[in-house]
Amino acid sequence: MQINKDLIAASSTPLVLAILAEADNYGYAIIQRVRELSGGHLEWTDGMLYPVLHRLERLGHVKARWEVADSGRRRKYYRITSQGRKQLSEERRQWQAVDSALKDIWQALSLFNSAGQPASAALRSQGV
Repeated sequence: MQINKDLIAASSTPLVLAILAEADNYGYAIIQRVRELSGGHLEWTDGMLYPVLHRLERLGHVKARWEVADSGRRRKYYRITSQGRKQLSEERRQWQAVDSALKDIWQALSLFNSAGQPASAALRSQGV
């Protein structure tokens, strides 16, 4: 399934903040975690992730630090701040409202057939 780029962009902030709420992490590991959590439906690239991380850092939602990994390679680790946790909570409330509205609308639409008739009328016309 191909997910619309607008949806991917809109979901990037809550996804990154939620992943960092689990534990401090570095870019590649965040990309892998997004892939894992989405069942492979969200395929992020460095070019998509790092602008989000830099924006969150500018806003004070995350802080970054450099560490040397066991391999000797330097990695920039990100951690969520208390301000970032508040933002994550707000993002969650907003996404839950959107999810609820979509579920309600899709449920209402499922009561209608493709001709725009209520599903009960379509069943009656078929003798059911």
